[in-house]
Parts: sequence; C-alpha cells; structure tokens
Amino acid sequence: MVDNQRYADLGRPRRIWAVAAIHAEVDRLVRLHDEIGARFRPGDRLVYLGNLIGRGSHALETIEELLMFRRALLAVTGMFETDIVYLRGGQEEMWQKLLQLQLAPTPRDIMAWMLSQGVGATLQSYGSTVDQASVVSRDTARNIARFTGGLREVMRKAPGHEALFSALRRAAFTGLPETPPDSGEGGVLFVNAGFDVERAFEAQGDAFWWGGPQFSRIDRRYGGFARVVRGHDPARGGFVMNKYTITIDAGCGFGGPLVCACISPAGELLESLEA
Repeated sequence: MVDNQRYADLGRPRRIWAVAAIHAEVDRLVRLHDEIGARFRPGDRLVYLGNLIGRGSHALETIEELLMFRRALLAVTGMFETDIVYLRGGQEEMWQKLLQLQLAPTPRDIMAWMLSQGVGATLQSYGSTVDQASVVSRDTARNIARFTGGLREVMRKAPGHEALFSALRRAAFTGLPETPPDSGEGGVLFVNAGFDVERAFEAQGDAFWWGGPQFSRIDRRYGGFARVVRGHDPARGGFVMNKYTITIDAGCGFGGPLVCACISPAGELLESLEA
C-alpha cells in the first residue's frame, strides 16, 4: 500500500494538467491559469510539480493565486478536492527547514546555503529580510526560534497558506508503482526534479527534489510507470521529452516561460501551454 499522506494516487483521470516550477512568478501563473481554466473539464486532474515559491519575490501572492484557482475549479460540478495536487519541491523543502532552523546543528551554514538557492525572496515575501535572516542564524537557538515563530505567525494570518504547505505530496501517479516493468501496463509518475531508478518507490525520500542530475540519464522504464514527468530541471536544459521521461521546465524564475503539459494517463503528451 502507498502512503496517501505522502503520495497522491490520481486514480483514473481523463487527462492530467501538470504545471512546471513556478518560482513565485505570479503574473505568469495568472495567465497560465486562464489557459488551463478554459480547457479543464471534470475528470481531469491538476498537478503542480513543486517549486511553487523561491527565486521570485511574490511567494505570498503566488500561494494566494493557487488557492483562488483551486476554489474556482472546485466550484465546478463534478470536481473533487483530490483532483488538485501540490508536490513538494526543493524550495518548499528549504522553507520548511528554515521554519525549524533552531533545531539545525549548524544554522549559520544551512541558512547561507539556502539563501544561495533562492530562499531569500520567500523570506522577503513573508515579511523578513536576507540581512535579518543572516544575522539571526548566528544567534542562540532561543532567538532563532523567536525569528522562525514570527514567520510562522505571518503564515497563519494568511488564510490557507499553512494548510497548503501541509498538503504537499512527494509525488503523484496514475497506475500502480509496484507493477512489474514488463507487465505491459503503465501509468505516469509526476515528480519535482528527479528520482533514483535504483531505489524502491517509497524509499526515494528527498531524491524527488534533489535527484535532478540523474534524471537525464534514465534509459529504462521505472517500475509500473510508462513515463516520468518532472517540473524542475536544476540544469535548466529546457523542455525535453524522450521514451521514458518528460521535463517540462522552460526556465520560469530564470527568465523563461511557465509551462503546463497536458498528459494522458498512459504518459502521452497531448498539449502544452506557456505563459
């Protein structure tokens, strides 16, 4: 059995709309939502492939837009809450670690690394600054806890934000992960940045968001999945599709457009949208 608190089983969808890494580019997200909204039908699924925040300076507004579009879709007859899924990406993982920084063995080093990876923009969006975070990371655990507690309080005051972060899943899929590769059946696995073909599905851990370098070398089918779709390429290699994988990251957050791919339950690319 797959842990449904960590993974999203998409069931038997008509189509899956997969949104690449947004990186808090809220204006692009609004335009893309307009395109998706005009095409989305009951029976479809919508999966955001992580890195919702980070890099861009509008994390708070991005979460607001995600929540608003979710409400609009759920108002349509035939739609269910489980039809919309948000994956955890590296940026969301860093944000959650930042909110627990007082527990880190070397908070100064960890904060410096996270800031180098773009978490500073999210800090600013939730009311802090890079300078404040850098200074407090050198302070006592008690003062760091006061700092992270303040960030949590800002999130609590923004309706739905804390709930969305709590609802993040590690991966989403159609089909069954444990189906043998040679069975002739096959679904689709949706991930943030990568995975380790040598690990079992539920043993992937943080490979889903930090396993990007291995993704381009995948040359065989993984488990019960005919294809794996990811939304963030750390190497920024663009939209790439081959026999076993699809990368739909076109560089949003780094000057490129935000992409959404419409995928069949068997892993075929049906349509792609850009904003």
